Amino acid sequence: MQQLYTHEKTAHTKLAWVVTLTASLFFFYEFIQMNLFNAINEQLREAYHLDAVQLGQLFSMYFYANFLCLFPAGNLLDRFSTKKLLIFAISICTLGTFLFSMAMTYWVAAVGRFMVGMGASFCFLSCIRIASRWFSPRHMAFVTGVVVTMAMLGGLVAQTPFAFLTRYMGNWRHALLVNTGLGIVILFATIFLVQDRPPDAQEEAKVDQQQLKELGLWRCIKLAALNPQNWLGGIYTALVNLPVFILGGLWGILYLTQVHHITHEQASYATTVFFIGVIVGSLAYGWISDYMERRVMPMVVGAILSLMIMTILMYVPGLSLGALITLFFLIGLVTSSQVLTYPLIAELNPIYLTSTAVSIDSLCIMASGFIIPPFFGWLMERGSVHEVINGAAVYTAQDFHYAMLIMPAAFIAALLVTALMRETFCRTQA
Repeated sequence: MQQLYTHEKTAHTKLAWVVTLTASLFFFYEFIQMNLFNAINEQLREAYHLDAVQLGQLFSMYFYANFLCLFPAGNLLDRFSTKKLLIFAISICTLGTFLFSMAMTYWVAAVGRFMVGMGASFCFLSCIRIASRWFSPRHMAFVTGVVVTMAMLGGLVAQTPFAFLTRYMGNWRHALLVNTGLGIVILFATIFLVQDRPPDAQEEAKVDQQQLKELGLWRCIKLAALNPQNWLGGIYTALVNLPVFILGGLWGILYLTQVHHITHEQASYATTVFFIGVIVGSLAYGWISDYMERRVMPMVVGAILSLMIMTILMYVPGLSLGALITLFFLIGLVTSSQVLTYPLIAELNPIYLTSTAVSIDSLCIMASGFIIPPFFGWLMERGSVHEVINGAAVYTAQDFHYAMLIMPAAFIAALLVTALMRETFCRTQA
């Protein structure tokens, strides 16, 4: 079958980047939705009278939906038009954002958040599916780094820029309406610019569809699910990704204001720089991995450096604003080693199973997304009796340090996982 793949993927480089980057705009948009709680943490707790556990549960509605929909999304993307599924997913996500902005009760807000998570289940898988059709395997780590960079730009926008937008618009609901408008713009860009495959790849499409038809749905699921490397990649990503959820998505600003006693605006600078670190790291890890022709070794280095820098943040007293911003940048930079699991998994599975296989990686991340934030909140609540101001609890440094122990523990576990992972040397193994 391989000889039928006759088109040269580098022949459409400019168009490939246009298509891939346009599809990545949805990933950018989804990371705004996932991380904006950090900028409006206190306003949400006051609006719905939430404690740390309840806020974590509302935050996690995104991940509940994502976890439930990811595997079906992967199978759909392997079988049907990526563009059409993207259009559907962006529409659902934008509608959910609008519903969340208008919600007067906790449960309506939760439904809106759930809808956003449903749409999000397609975003990264769509990007990888499209990129694997437009780029050759030896470029996939760098392309994946660029795709993740688009997402992290969304995470960056959800920090200081979204905090400024909220202040300018007067409240968080109006800011979310502007956010809804952005979703509509991305929807139209997808309609006009995204293409499923290169123009001369129709023969490849026929071969893929024939192989999928011969294998059948359950055989494809079985092939992906029984490959232990897919699960190891997912576990590594979920473990190393925890700072994105905890520091970038939900608690980073409150941690800095209540533990290190800096202003809300200064704290938003640190969380913004965190995502700049992830952006730089995603591109750097992708380039280094492709250049070295190694996937696993950079992941080992990433886990070790993550443990070292997190330990400094947690245990070195009297850190200045400059030191905090630098540490947040470095945490984002070194934990970006997680981006290498995606090309690793793509290289360890047949190309026609790319989305299904990568969905296992994403399943592990989303599982940690709905388990860890409520668990982190539960650990915060266990610490002591909390003072309540304007319906929102004030937490101590001891509460935060107790809960944040889960991150160094996760980095140690990730390092152990890499010992079981198979090196591909940047070549397709399946």
